Amino acid sequence: MNKIYFIEAQKLNSFIDKLKNRYTVFTPVTKEPNFTKETDYSYVNLPKGEPFTYNAYRAVEPLKSFFTYPKEKITEYFVQEEKITDLGKTIIFGVKSCDLTAHKVQDFVFLEGPEEDSLYRIRRENIILVSNDCTAYKEVCFCLALEILPHPTVGFDLNLSPLNDGYLVEVGSKKGEEFLEPYKEFFLAAKDMQIASRKNKRDNLIERLSRSLTPKNIPPKNILQKLVKEGYGLDTWQQFMVTCVECGGCNLICDTCHCFLLADQNQGHQNEKVRVWDSCLYAAYARVAGGANPLKTRTQRLRNRFMKKFDFFVDNLSMPACCGCGRCIEVCPGKIDIREVLKDLAKKLTPH
Repeated sequence: MNKIYFIEAQKLNSFIDKLKNRYTVFTPVTKEPNFTKETDYSYVNLPKGEPFTYNAYRAVEPLKSFFTYPKEKITEYFVQEEKITDLGKTIIFGVKSCDLTAHKVQDFVFLEGPEEDSLYRIRRENIILVSNDCTAYKEVCFCLALEILPHPTVGFDLNLSPLNDGYLVEVGSKKGEEFLEPYKEFFLAAKDMQIASRKNKRDNLIERLSRSLTPKNIPPKNILQKLVKEGYGLDTWQQFMVTCVECGGCNLICDTCHCFLLADQNQGHQNEKVRVWDSCLYAAYARVAGGANPLKTRTQRLRNRFMKKFDFFVDNLSMPACCGCGRCIEVCPGKIDIREVLKDLAKKLTPH
């Protein structure tokens, strides 16, 4: 069992202030002074003296944005790898279970393929992930439908769970244990009663989220691959692509999407190699130099997105490339809902 400590709420702010002497600290904050409705949390580099905000659910930004940037020059890093260490140590608070699950896909792509991305690796080594339990959920959240709990179980360095008078701090990695060592004066050993209280809070949220998902009738995780494969020729794709404006928002905000382009950017007398995020909904996504495009229509591109998420990654990583965070639902100007696409496939493939 992982080590679990307790820290008083007031001491947590002192602890975070002390961290800022050595680390860059990001935490999600909200512009809403009172949590009375669905609101958005965004990551900020927290100034010293600012109190810590506990985010009830995931932030707007995907976790991947700390590891690969929407646009970045990479030539200097890959020519002289030691420069990457100048990135410094970073701590990210407020990471949620859905983010950690999604990050398995990013690790698979950038670390476990035939070539390792050294820039990604160094950032991974220099970032400490401090996750926390969800205490609420948004209407678009559907992690439980994908068998992802709304509290982290693996993949974190430290995890915070709120109690009435403070937080339980669970150590999830050797990096997390070593990180805490110089700050032990802030922490006490957790009591059995506190751990039991954490379980009650977690169980209560799971029950509430489960009740909210039941009427939505989202297909179970174990049939999603079957749905997209057998539904390949259905009119579902044409039906939902009608409102797609090819903005790529669903790809860019998705915590599992990882496609990128490498391009040369002229800088005076030399070219810089630039990496930018790409989107499989862009018209030119699959176009090759000769002009051929195997994903010429929006219908094909929308279907390709679902095939990659629910077929390719199930075969190659034994998990779908979707974490149920609902970010793509919120960002889509065409109101395309990933849950509704899957439900439509299930409806058309289920015999009456």
